[in-house]
Amino acid sequence: MLKVLLTRRWLAALAAAAVFALACFYLGRWQWGRHVTAHAKAHRITSHYTAAPEPLGRALPDVGAPLPLAEEWTPVRVTGTYDAQGLQLVRNRPNNGNYGYEVVVPLQVPGGALLVDRGWIDNAQTAASRPDIPATPTGTVTVTGWLRQGEPSLHKEMPAGQLASINLPKAAQATGAHLYGGYLIVKSEQSASSEPIARATPLAAPDTDEGPHLAYAFQWWLFGVAGFVLVGVGIRREAAEQQAVAAGLPPQPKQKKVRIWDEEDA
Repeated sequence: MLKVLLTRRWLAALAAAAVFALACFYLGRWQWGRHVTAHAKAHRITSHYTAAPEPLGRALPDVGAPLPLAEEWTPVRVTGTYDAQGLQLVRNRPNNGNYGYEVVVPLQVPGGALLVDRGWIDNAQTAASRPDIPATPTGTVTVTGWLRQGEPSLHKEMPAGQLASINLPKAAQATGAHLYGGYLIVKSEQSASSEPIARATPLAAPDTDEGPHLAYAFQWWLFGVAGFVLVGVGIRREAAEQQAVAAGLPPQPKQKKVRIWDEEDA
């Protein structure tokens, strides 16, 4: 077998298998990295989402500091007053296959303001029309919800009162508020007078599906090994044929495949 392996043809095949295996290794590592990220996100959500709310200052002690990734989806309860003049509509937000807006409003709290996502509303009948927006509560409101990190800027110029994404620096510029380094998705709101509060459509629960990345990682690594296996099988077969010729044995005839219609014609 070593004599067959050292021929130019099989050395080239072995080199091609090595290159293929290296590519499969890195593709597997890429899928593994995506699995680790998805698993960490799912664990973060499941460990936080149904937990008891805690004070805002425990998860976000400083107004200007960004929300740590480990604290994302932490439930908090905070009391303040909404700044209705700072209401913004975030465009092109999906909800059950439809696109509309998410309504975000700064909630004034001691030391700054927390941007609150009050839910989803449908588009208006025409692009020039303003959609129906639930009234912003007045007076003191206690809000319970989940903290999220801000979103990247889409670098789009938007009309007054609209945002392209929930980018906190852009939202601070649009509202003039000194915002915390995370925003809040509303779970419930309660006014000091306990009067009913009009709400937009609540946002769907976060997706905890980790996807097929782990299976894809192992598939790529198996593909990398398979290349060497195929080369090994080919070398062994050729070596066996050469030994048979050297021993004076007749070559083994290749078996002809019998097709279904050949059997029917027989």
